[in-house]
Amino acid sequence: MDLKPEKIQRILAKYKFHDLAVEELQKIHRLFPEMKPSTGTYTFTDSSQKDLVKLTGVIPVKYEGRSYNFPIQLWLLDSFPFTPPICLLKPTSNMVIREGKHVDARGRIHLPGLHTWDYPKSSVVGLLKEMSVKFEEDPPLSSKTAGDNKDPHELLAFVSNLKLSDGGVGHQDQQLMKVSVIGGGDLGMACVMSILSKCNVDKLVFIDVAESSTKGGSTDLEIFSVPQVEVSKDLSASAGSRVVVVTANAWSGEQSYVSVVQTNVDLYRKIIPKLAHLSPTAVMLIASQPVDIMTHVAWRQSGLPPTHVIGAGCNLDSERLSYVLDINLNTHKPAWVIGELSDNKVSVMSNVGLSSNGALEIAPGSSTTKPLLDRAFQLIKNRGQRSWSVGLSTADITNSILTNKMKAHSVSTLAQGWGGIGAEVFLSLPCVMGANGSTRLAGVSLGQEEDSKLRESVSSLSDLMSQLRI
Repeated sequence: MDLKPEKIQRILAKYKFHDLAVEELQKIHRLFPEMKPSTGTYTFTDSSQKDLVKLTGVIPVKYEGRSYNFPIQLWLLDSFPFTPPICLLKPTSNMVIREGKHVDARGRIHLPGLHTWDYPKSSVVGLLKEMSVKFEEDPPLSSKTAGDNKDPHELLAFVSNLKLSDGGVGHQDQQLMKVSVIGGGDLGMACVMSILSKCNVDKLVFIDVAESSTKGGSTDLEIFSVPQVEVSKDLSASAGSRVVVVTANAWSGEQSYVSVVQTNVDLYRKIIPKLAHLSPTAVMLIASQPVDIMTHVAWRQSGLPPTHVIGAGCNLDSERLSYVLDINLNTHKPAWVIGELSDNKVSVMSNVGLSSNGALEIAPGSSTTKPLLDRAFQLIKNRGQRSWSVGLSTADITNSILTNKMKAHSVSTLAQGWGGIGAEVFLSLPCVMGANGSTRLAGVSLGQEEDSKLRESVSSLSDLMSQLRI
């Protein structure tokens, strides 16, 4: 496979697992030499874009003794081969996609091998072989002039002009108000019940992950048949979700903190890429601990844009802070707790009141706001983060996404570039949340004490991330 063109080399250099990706591409070339590499800009349904390597070619399909070449295109995300490719049919203008079990109306290919992708057990070579077998059983293309019973002998050979401006990733059931909660135990159950209470959902899927140390609750939900709730142990049940809430933890008996966190990272490697593949336009909301690190890990492993991977972070503390300021101290302005979910978190206030129509911004630190914030912060300091509290906070964020509320929440997000932060770290920052994910509020100058705490968190989080095998 010719990977020498400068464009391919430049984009491949940005892949997180460059050497493994190149090795996989060479394997594909040996068995499927007609699959040719090139580069392109992949456009997701939220209009975010990413320069990626793609493979375009045909796969041989036999049907009733005849051979056909089915044109396909595979987009390799920058976390490949740990995440599966985005697979699409590539029909001509006079051909129509025959929607079926393995292909949706937009040509997105769905196979068991994609849903259960687990590198290195899974490979593109195996995927292409599976594709040939499945297409022999149910050919996915026919002529536009014929009905659904079109003779499969008239299926197309090879064409090359499929428009990919929408990424071809939109599922019809994306219109459903569907939410999935991944991980059982007290927190998972708290999220389920809070979301049912707070949000108007058509369907809520609760998946109790076998490898998670936080288990339980799924049996009771099945016994009592809670409306709108589907209980499953299969990640594929989450397909087409608007929001995917991850509460799973896999705490080990290791002595060092790094080893304990690594156990969680290893669990995420088994579930996050699959969840992102099944719901590529969803907002992924992380509630696993440590939340800033696990949100960063989820973003790296998912291949999703950073606006679509957030953590529950300091949202609970922020809502409590705003409540205390409003009720106890009569300020009537939103406030947020920002930074790392640790002793280094700090508080900031909005520049406008709750009822104002003005543009929401963070007010620069001043001698008048600091005493108020410090006093309010002391009032909420020892309230803790119990499962039911975090569940309510998670439901509030979920509701803002589902209803496109455009409310500002303090969620764990990619902080690089905010307030002069140069490192790739995730911290809680005020973000406007809506159907297209998160939009950070602009950074401001913080007081010396607050800025010092943020810088300390950036350093400690960067150090921990460097010790983890993502």
